[in-house]
Amino acid sequence: MQSNILLVEDDLSIQEMVESYLIKEDFIVVTASDGEEGLEKFMQGSFDLLILDVMLPKIDGLEIVKLIRERSAVPILMMSAKDTDVDKAVGLGLGADDYIGKPFSMIELSARVKAGIRRSTKYSVLPKIQDEIIQIGDLKIDTINFTVWKKGELLKLTSKEFELLKLFAKNRKRVFTKAQIYNLIWNEEYFGDENVINVHMRRLREKIEDDPSSPEYIKTLWGIGYKLEVM
Repeated sequence: MQSNILLVEDDLSIQEMVESYLIKEDFIVVTASDGEEGLEKFMQGSFDLLILDVMLPKIDGLEIVKLIRERSAVPILMMSAKDTDVDKAVGLGLGADDYIGKPFSMIELSARVKAGIRRSTKYSVLPKIQDEIIQIGDLKIDTINFTVWKKGELLKLTSKEFELLKLFAKNRKRVFTKAQIYNLIWNEEYFGDENVINVHMRRLREKIEDDPSSPEYIKTLWGIGYKLEVM
């Protein structure tokens, strides 16, 4: 089955180039040239992944991420010509799943798109298993339906945040280095860029911890990595 992608990019040359390449890769691509149009098309359609430029007319990409995350966990790949840690932290901190800096190769973009869709859809095709619910402290993690509750309240986690929590929940007491986390969650080789992991870990802690500055669930082992504190 073909995957549906929404591409929101105001630079028509980039939009046409990306659209053409992804269509050749057998994706169905819907395009928008400004944030308002992109948000409207998102609300009207059903998409497997959103490719979103940061700087857009009418409504910028970061505002769109906030609005979409209020109702959907669809994978979001951000694009920006400002390839800085600040832009990455802001974009990912709002709930985007991945980031690619301009200029980029079509091969890299396609790989990131495929990885994002693969990660988000694998949960829906897994067979039902007895250990689909994991209880850790006040957290109840449904590993099949991609949901997490804390004290009976449903938490809004992105796909990456859920994958991180599931990784630790399935491997209690095991210590994971940042390189191991990146390889397992992002399915890519780790080149020492800690920003992506740090941002996602911070956002996850803000959602699952009573006091994110003093986490009780996922502990930091300075200079080593992270582990889940079993409760």
